[in-house]
Amino acid sequence: MVHADYSNLKKGDFSKTETLQHILDSYSALETDNWVANLSNCSSLLWHAYHSLNINVNWTGFYLTNDKKQGTELILGPFQGKVACQEIQFGKGVCGTAASSRLTQLVPNVEEFPGHIACDGETKSEIVVPIVKDGETRGVIDLDCLDLEGFDEVDQEYLEKLAELISKCL
Repeated sequence: MVHADYSNLKKGDFSKTETLQHILDSYSALETDNWVANLSNCSSLLWHAYHSLNINVNWTGFYLTNDKKQGTELILGPFQGKVACQEIQFGKGVCGTAASSRLTQLVPNVEEFPGHIACDGETKSEIVVPIVKDGETRGVIDLDCLDLEGFDEVDQEYLEKLAELISKCL
């Protein structure tokens, strides 16, 4: 198998839980000792997996804690999608709220989220999962969707498992 085969998912081949488990398994198989490589491949895995499920994601990626700002700011990490916001303060928007609270933010309609930061005005729903290591937020997984209610509790369950795997490399 070549590396690109991990993202070769055909629409309708697998159920949602099988596809999300594939992300976990593939991430583990591709993991290296370099967080940039890991998160770069992971953002691609997420992008292709969700598109294989006909979930209209328009952004899959990561924001990481900016060490220069002493844990008060997230900075853009590896991603798939349009150009994005580069810095987000803890407590601001969906990503900053997930980072400061250390709780997953499952947002069915971003227009109803107080203080939502619109990096892409086309985004309708979002899920952001904090990546926590040793009790500190190290970053977040961020997925945006062009449809309302693009994500659910199944996504939350598997993305939280993914965040736990990722925390080991940060």
